[in-house]
Amino acid sequence: MAEPVRKASLKKITIKGFKSIESLVDFEVRPLNILIGANGAGKSNFVDFFRMLRAMALEGLQKFVLSSGRADGFLHLGPEHTRRISATLGFDVFTYHFELMPTADGSLFIEREEIQFGDNKLKELSGSRRESILRSFRDQEPPTAGRLTYTVILGCMAYHFHDTTNLAPMRRHQPVYDNKYLRPDASNIAAFLLQLREKHKGSYDLIRDTVRLIAPFFDDFLLEIETMGPEEKVKLGWRQKGSDFPFQPYQLSDGTIRFICLATALLQPDLPAAIVIDEPELGLHPDAIGIVAALIQSAAEATQVIVSTQSPGLLDQFKPEDIVVVKRERGRSVFERLDRAALKEWLDEYSIADLWQQNVLRAGPTHE
Repeated sequence: MAEPVRKASLKKITIKGFKSIESLVDFEVRPLNILIGANGAGKSNFVDFFRMLRAMALEGLQKFVLSSGRADGFLHLGPEHTRRISATLGFDVFTYHFELMPTADGSLFIEREEIQFGDNKLKELSGSRRESILRSFRDQEPPTAGRLTYTVILGCMAYHFHDTTNLAPMRRHQPVYDNKYLRPDASNIAAFLLQLREKHKGSYDLIRDTVRLIAPFFDDFLLEIETMGPEEKVKLGWRQKGSDFPFQPYQLSDGTIRFICLATALLQPDLPAAIVIDEPELGLHPDAIGIVAALIQSAAEATQVIVSTQSPGLLDQFKPEDIVVVKRERGRSVFERLDRAALKEWLDEYSIADLWQQNVLRAGPTHE
């Protein structure tokens, strides 16, 4: 079997002034990164950074900021303490840097944006813009450094499958044509699976068979195209073993539909440049946790995976060097990767989850 081809890898990241992250400098990002820590430590803020990053690549920074509470909520301890947000992402072939400044109307504008490719010096792309210039590179031929940067930044996907209510988009009809990639909230899960069934049958079958591992009653998806007005649409129908009754999306439990989305994201044939997932264990039965861990480990062989979790069961599936402890110190987030050597004596008798629950890892709540 051929070795998986890795995407362009994020090697180091610097973030300053973003929410609880006052200063994270040259933090090493590995193929597999499992974030743990107390509530409010900053794990979700790290995930939100990647959501903002992708919004910038889509020229959607202003919409993202306004829908998330305006600029003041993005600045560490507010605008009186922090006047700008800056970040530098060092990939194996290029470096991307940007700086954001707040405006009087509560938005953020891009004061500076730069790319360094190879040994070339930093080249300023724009200044004082409301949206990133990255998207302007998407169709450049022949492919340029700017186009590569745009493609990789756009491919940093922060998946969030928490909304599983009956009105959640993942349970409703979806346009058939919306199938190019799995959206961050899986709002096009049915259309995406239909496209996989037609063009990537092996991946589709693997996703279906993986769902059967946690839902033995499940037989297959029913992805039937329906004409609704001017559009063709599809929904996440399914059938169970021993029956030809067409079950509806609302008849999938919250945990089952979340697992379907997770399995699809982690087993899709063309993995994104990075996969970021916040609390994948939410709503899952303990027996499913080990399967999710295996999917995460498999995906990390071909791309980078960043996971935030509160699950001891999930944590126990990974090596110490995969784990990053996020702590809150004097109102700011601190990120520390575990050192196997420093934990050697403890690991002779205890699991990683034991050490977390006993606060040996110092990943619990702290008093400031």
